[in-house]
Amino acid sequence: MSSTLYRHGVVHSSADPFAEAVLVEDGVVAWLGADDTADGFASRADEVVDLDGALVTPGFVDAHVHVLETGLALESVDLGPDAGVRSLADALAAVARAAATRGDGPVLGFGWDETQWPEGRPPTRHELDAAAGGAPVYLARVDVHSAVVSSALATSTGADRAPGWSDDGRVERDAHHVARAAARDVAPGRRTALYERALRHAAAQGVVSVHEHSAPSIDTREGLLELLTSTADASSALPFVVGYRGELCVTVDDARAVLAAIPGLTGIGGDLNVDGALGSRTAALRAPYADARETDGVLYLAAEQIANHLTAVSRAGLQSGFHVIGDRAMDEVLVGLRAAQDVEGAAALARTGVRLEHAEMVDAPTLAALVLLGVRLSVQPAFDARWGHVGGMYAARLGAGRADALNPLADLAGAGVPLAFGSDAPVTALDPWAAVRAAAFHHAPEQRISARAALRAHTRGGWRLAGHDGVGELRVGQPAHLAVWEADELVVQAPDGRLSAWSPDAQAGTPLLPDLSPGAVPPRCLRTVRAGVVLHDALG
Repeated sequence: MSSTLYRHGVVHSSADPFAEAVLVEDGVVAWLGADDTADGFASRADEVVDLDGALVTPGFVDAHVHVLETGLALESVDLGPDAGVRSLADALAAVARAAATRGDGPVLGFGWDETQWPEGRPPTRHELDAAAGGAPVYLARVDVHSAVVSSALATSTGADRAPGWSDDGRVERDAHHVARAAARDVAPGRRTALYERALRHAAAQGVVSVHEHSAPSIDTREGLLELLTSTADASSALPFVVGYRGELCVTVDDARAVLAAIPGLTGIGGDLNVDGALGSRTAALRAPYADARETDGVLYLAAEQIANHLTAVSRAGLQSGFHVIGDRAMDEVLVGLRAAQDVEGAAALARTGVRLEHAEMVDAPTLAALVLLGVRLSVQPAFDARWGHVGGMYAARLGAGRADALNPLADLAGAGVPLAFGSDAPVTALDPWAAVRAAAFHHAPEQRISARAALRAHTRGGWRLAGHDGVGELRVGQPAHLAVWEADELVVQAPDGRLSAWSPDAQAGTPLLPDLSPGAVPPRCLRTVRAGVVLHDALG
């Protein structure tokens, strides 16, 4: 048995809001309490860590990640504003630099968003051909639901002959799937290295578990199986991977075949797309896009297919679910879900669980239906922070009125819908505190939730949605999934959402949090621990 005592810090625990120390023995929280009591454990602990005022929280769970794509994005051309790419000209210059030093594979880029460029459009394939000297190029839009590709990549993969191809090099739907699969065609050894890079990056952000959302156009069945088996035990020193596979099933035999190929799956669903994304104008809407009145998006699945999938997967004993963003797509999901309940019964579906990804457009009738049907939601608060502000992409695509109603976090939480937070990495960064901040400072004040509730959704909520109830808090007897943070200031949050500096009187039994106010210095992860095993260490 090994043991580590963390002391002289601040422990975020509802079990003991005044805790200053925590003892981990054999991967489990064995004790937490005051520093003066910790003296009795120091002599017998294998390791004693002086926290020097650092904060200890539950480890984060990112409930929506694409591990292979995240690894690729970390090694590819970053076309986002944080990388200094603020125009079409900047993007083409970045492609030219990458092409000059590329190896055998295509030039890959992630994160462009034409709505934030002065030109207001992505590059064309002819511009990519010129910038890359004729090399194959794949540049994913920030939502990864469309891309632009060079002529060489289009012709070599057949993307230019698939539905969803545009002559300017933009690909969506089937054409994008073809191009995307080619961009992810890597040798097994490199695939493993990309997995490890992405997972170690997650651990450095205080993440102890990720939900991998795999699908045929994203990664292989074999790749998902590798992720599940290689991280099943904490001794891997990697975050625990919860597996979802987005393959449409018609019969229970279809679902059992997927499970037989990928033992250890939690669910068949996740990125099983009912529609696309708002930025790519492929999310299915009840009314046309404000900036493209000729389209109301794309519906990939009909209610009958949704119902068949739900019944098939439930009968196989697995969780089922879908990617759904637009309100028309959500309407289709609810019709399918009601039909499945008519066949299977509500209790049968509730036993295995139905989970939806994103669910950005939820009005009052939809919310009532989600509650009555027992649906769980995996949502991304960082979407609102990035695109929900006045003049942002949501307003451009939908108009200010519809945009203001997106991502209604307070309504969802207030109605009791089980919530888990994620990043959809590489769509937004693996940065859990940024997600907590985004939820606490939602662009619509009435949709803000407390930072404490947001932290729960990003820790305990992720375990809960994956069927691991009772995990994700720091309390005696629970697995020691934790993270240690350096924070400039610790604060308490009043019931009305105001943040105030910590003092012994102000704490009043409320667990402390880092200051997440706009402009505050973000917390820095010093150590990440999964079941007592150190995944990331910067304690020095």
